[in-house]
Amino acid sequence: MTKLMNAVASRALACFLGAALFLGTTASGQSAPAHKLPTIPFEEYKLKNGLEVILSEDHTLPLVSVNIWYHVGPANEKAGRTGFAHLFEHMMFEGSQHVGAKAHFGYLEAAGATEINGTTNFDRTNYYETVPSNQLDLALWLESDRMGYLPGKLDIQNLANQRDVVRNERRQSTENTPYGLVEEGLYHELFPKDHPYYPAVIGSHADVESAKLEDVRDFFRQYYTPNNATLAIVGDFDKSKIKGQVEKYFGTIPEGLAVPKITVTTPAITSERRATITDQVELPRVYIGWLTPPVFQPGDAESDLFSVILAGGKSSRLYKTLVYEKEIAQDVSASVEETRLGSIFELEVTAKPGVKPEDLEKSIDEEMDKLRKEGPTAAEVDRARNVTETGLIRGLQRTNGVANRLNYYNQYAGTPGYFSKDLARYDAVTPADMKNVIAKVFAKDASAVVYGVPGDKKIIDVPKTSDEENKKQAAEAGPSKSAMADEAWRATPPQPGPVPTFTLPVAKQVKLPNGLTGLLVERHNLPIVTATLFTMSGSELNPVDKPGLSSFTAGMLREGTTSRSAIKFAEDTDQIGASLESEAGYSSAYLTLSALTWNADSGFDLLADATLHPAFDAKEIERLRSRRVTAVLQENDDPGTIAFRTVDKILYPNSPYGFSILGTVASNKAITRDDMMAFWKRGYVPSNSVLAVAGDVNESQLAELSRKYFGSWSGPDFKTKAPATPAAPTPSVSIVDKPAAPQTFLTLASLGASRNTPDYLPLEVMNTALGGLFSSRINMNLREEHGYTYGAFSTFQYRRGVGPFLTGGAIRTDATAPAAAEVFKELKRVRESELTADELKKSKDSFSKSLVGNFETTDAISSTIGLQFVFGLPLEYYRDLPAQIDKVTSADTLRVAKEYLHPEAMIVVAVGDRAKIEPGLKDLKVGDVKVVQ
Repeated sequence: MTKLMNAVASRALACFLGAALFLGTTASGQSAPAHKLPTIPFEEYKLKNGLEVILSEDHTLPLVSVNIWYHVGPANEKAGRTGFAHLFEHMMFEGSQHVGAKAHFGYLEAAGATEINGTTNFDRTNYYETVPSNQLDLALWLESDRMGYLPGKLDIQNLANQRDVVRNERRQSTENTPYGLVEEGLYHELFPKDHPYYPAVIGSHADVESAKLEDVRDFFRQYYTPNNATLAIVGDFDKSKIKGQVEKYFGTIPEGLAVPKITVTTPAITSERRATITDQVELPRVYIGWLTPPVFQPGDAESDLFSVILAGGKSSRLYKTLVYEKEIAQDVSASVEETRLGSIFELEVTAKPGVKPEDLEKSIDEEMDKLRKEGPTAAEVDRARNVTETGLIRGLQRTNGVANRLNYYNQYAGTPGYFSKDLARYDAVTPADMKNVIAKVFAKDASAVVYGVPGDKKIIDVPKTSDEENKKQAAEAGPSKSAMADEAWRATPPQPGPVPTFTLPVAKQVKLPNGLTGLLVERHNLPIVTATLFTMSGSELNPVDKPGLSSFTAGMLREGTTSRSAIKFAEDTDQIGASLESEAGYSSAYLTLSALTWNADSGFDLLADATLHPAFDAKEIERLRSRRVTAVLQENDDPGTIAFRTVDKILYPNSPYGFSILGTVASNKAITRDDMMAFWKRGYVPSNSVLAVAGDVNESQLAELSRKYFGSWSGPDFKTKAPATPAAPTPSVSIVDKPAAPQTFLTLASLGASRNTPDYLPLEVMNTALGGLFSSRINMNLREEHGYTYGAFSTFQYRRGVGPFLTGGAIRTDATAPAAAEVFKELKRVRESELTADELKKSKDSFSKSLVGNFETTDAISSTIGLQFVFGLPLEYYRDLPAQIDKVTSADTLRVAKEYLHPEAMIVVAVGDRAKIEPGLKDLKVGDVKVVQ
């Protein structure tokens, strides 16, 4: 990697957010308006052991992100050893010498972390956490301890456990996910078998299970070293102390072995490759892939823009042709996975019922031929550029987003300071450039085509390693020790610094004469505005014989207005790089606009037009009706969706809550234009709505925009009421049969509570300990102790009426009944005794200290303050919430556990292979066992 500085020099760039003056040209050659675009301030230096450090100060919120990239991924793996990098992503969370077994998540959750995770892609593995700024030392202690002292914990017990977890993840994310095996098949066609990108990042069952202890230790020693890592720290840190902190925690870790260079080359595709793969899905899907230029190489920006032009939304070529005009596709999408050894362009198109994949491919080819010959229009290039550049800026809202972006540029561009150049390379693309790249890169003979069609899943699984073999591996490998000497001070976790002086914001309120409430939280660090129009006209307002009416009505708001056709509306939205979504939930429906500051006026025009002037055009209704009916059928592909839909049906008979938000095939066919018009006129009125705004706009500007675009809005005074609470159902077990499913989606459920219950806070504290955290009782039992699942949960789904309590997860098929028994055990245990002092403290701290995460992005802020209106919470609610959480006692949590959790009265829903799971579920003796559709 080429660096702009030597090993010991550091460089501070004098660039601050909002300080760069941008003047570009459009594809038509006309000058674009000058706007101040953000840049990312940073300082970069290197420790003596080779660790690269990137610092970026931002005091917007009292948060700091620690994001470390190890420059290792499948590109560094060998044949027969696939999935090692991803396996290590898991192993690194198992605890190191001073941290303790499985304690990593617990420390961070107790500290109030808003983000904790690790991810692996083909070229790198990253680990990150966003914590309150006074907990920075904790994050550095954790990251440095696993870098320096993980080997002492690389034992056979941890390896065996995480092999189970990773294989459960593969079952959940690839094998039991609709089209997961089909998408994996596309990569098998794009790359030869000996190429490191051929296998899935997660690896195969065989390779993961064959990972031997000594091989795993060797992999760590080679790649998880300071000289193969980059540490980015972004957010509210003390500039005068930060380098000392980094040196303290990382400076003594010894430099590792030299990292072998990657010598792989990616062969070009010179003749079309094809495959057909069966999966348990309702509809055929066509995948087409191309190998495109490596990240930041010539042609990469054009390929990225082409994904937007081809299938990036409603204004894209294939949406207009296949979804809108011909109505032969249910959906289209395209993406580029940018990598070092050649990027992967992936197009996916799902067929409508009765449409053959061959017919879809023929229409795709016709549109591709036009683009190869004529190229895209200047307007298409402008729209794609605006959408892409806005997306880059929006990605800077989270401190971890900035940290990840700095690491991304550092690895692939050789410098963290590439953001302005990244924007500039998109701005430089012309229609002629696009035509040239499309013709050169996206040739028919250079593609791989994979059909995913309904049929049986073909899963290659292998048995677990025996206890005898594990013992043999452990004996052969012997004990493992860290390469560095122990430092006794590391045995004590660092204490948090002084609590930052920060109060969660109180929204400013603007009232219009027509009764519309406007709420505003200002945030001026980035040129972004988000405005969400909430109306309390969600599924709660649906007639029982018309489920889906609220969602159908909300969907029609973007399908054309009295002055814009559906396609014109989409084009106008993309032309300013904005996003505008409309959807319904149970307690509200909403339209959300997000735009750059200088496009706020145009964005509000679109938002108001969709809200106040929907056309409900008959042709557009039929187009959307067809897609919705198909979408209901597609719900049958997803086991989790089936499980929750079944739970709702049992818990809420004869209630709007008894159906999915989408409704049923019959109801979507039956809903009329008159139904939607009546629903819109009744529910979409100022008195029933709130305009929740966040971002780079002040109170007077919001008042002006509100009056200009919503001041003439009128309607009757109307307030939606919550549905009545039904009686609790009789305990039972319902099985939805999915023959040969690799997992069971298991759900235990009962009636829960409404959002306005006075017990909300103790319920949340109790549930956080029970199943709301990674380190919660249920997840640690099912995932870490038993290896039954990739993840288990419990949650109260709050609505204006009484919502459900749900717990469970995607469970290994043979463990279905044992997992259910363990969940029942945990539900009973939480009712029998108070939370321990440590559990109570962790739950309360995690809850209260992470609340600032609700105010990190404009989208999150807009949603948070809008839902305050929906649920009738006072403006000062979040300001006062931490102190209220602090008052919750263990006695409170025990009381609500006894009052709201009744394991003896719960229903069980299991979506999986009936032949394999029914006998065990009967043995639980929960109640009648029945098979349902």
